[in-house]
Amino acid sequence: MSLPQAVRLVAFLNLAYFAVEFSVGLAIGSVSLFADSIDFLEDAAVNFLVLIALGWSLRRRAMVGMALAGVLLIPALATLWMAWQKFAVPAPPAPLLLAATGLGALAVNLYCAGILVRHRGDSGSLSKAAFVTARNDAVANLAIIGAGIVTAVHPSGWPDLVVGAGIAMLNADAAWEVYRAARTERRTPPASIVP
Repeated sequence: MSLPQAVRLVAFLNLAYFAVEFSVGLAIGSVSLFADSIDFLEDAAVNFLVLIALGWSLRRRAMVGMALAGVLLIPALATLWMAWQKFAVPAPPAPLLLAATGLGALAVNLYCAGILVRHRGDSGSLSKAAFVTARNDAVANLAIIGAGIVTAVHPSGWPDLVVGAGIAMLNADAAWEVYRAARTERRTPPASIVP
């Protein structure tokens, strides 16, 4: 599968699971599912932008990569907003729905990461952005499943809030990683740029 085909498939898978996770997250009042669903939407947007910019020169792709680093921060800010809303009364979400939805998200993200792993060195910061978001999402989904299990054993809203904060930190780290790769590309001398 070519990089454009892989990125297109990953973008559509992310968009589809955003709808699932967002609906469940709102229904059960889960900060971590809300954060992860917004992250799915952001991943779809990132992948669509990557798809558009793949044919551009290295320097133009680097500029898009720097913009994508800013886009990666959006889920972190949305998570902090929802966590703030729920902080005063951290009611536990439904643990089985939390864990099951996290498991579905993990399956989607592992599949996407498997598709993208072959291309993570292609096109610099753009393919790095696509791969890093899929990889980080799989880690976040494991944490969501863990929060569901802990909540089932000890009903509390805190595991969900902690995982939501962790997802925000993962997004901030991914933004920094993509920004550094894009900055390095942007500094590449014009003679070495290959369109």
